[in-house]
Amino acid sequence: MRVLIVYAHPNPGSFNHAMLEHCSLGLQEAGHEVRVKDLYAEDFDPVLRASELAVLQQGKIPEKIAHEQEALLWADGLVFIYPLWWFDRPAILKGWFDHVLTNGTAFEYSQEGVKGLLTHQRALVLITAGGSEDYFRKTDAEHLIYRPVTDGTLAFCGIADVHHRIYYNVPGQSDEGRAAILAEIAELGRNFAC
Repeated sequence: MRVLIVYAHPNPGSFNHAMLEHCSLGLQEAGHEVRVKDLYAEDFDPVLRASELAVLQQGKIPEKIAHEQEALLWADGLVFIYPLWWFDRPAILKGWFDHVLTNGTAFEYSQEGVKGLLTHQRALVLITAGGSEDYFRKTDAEHLIYRPVTDGTLAFCGIADVHHRIYYNVPGQSDEGRAAILAEIAELGRNFAC
């Protein structure tokens, strides 16, 4: 399977980057072809400008967006790795979705309503959070962490098989706890197509 990993963390020394490395390794060990979009390293501009939106509304795809869509449509599977910032994905990743998941490519409108057009076999969303699992459960906020991406974006665009993992209290994890998370992520990569 061809798998695109979209990664959004500005620090190459971060735990999120270690997650990227372990996921990529697990996928490759399972025989998948892997490409990585490191949005910060690529200096991706997340702002969808009025001029770009006007071109999109004319049914044309600006070169910058076409390049990103080529990467998206190359893949059979998708993995997203990012930290939770203010109960959402980093702005750079939200901007990537705004640019890439366009009408006519990721979805379309009809008299029956919206139809998702993405045919990826599966997607996996890996999120790190600074707060404890108990905090998110007590505040009934756990679903706010993943649903904007899993349901509101990927499933909306037609991907039926979307999974997620949230890794809580990452700053407070012991070395053993972090090693266990990374081992789990490598295993998720190895079992991605199962």
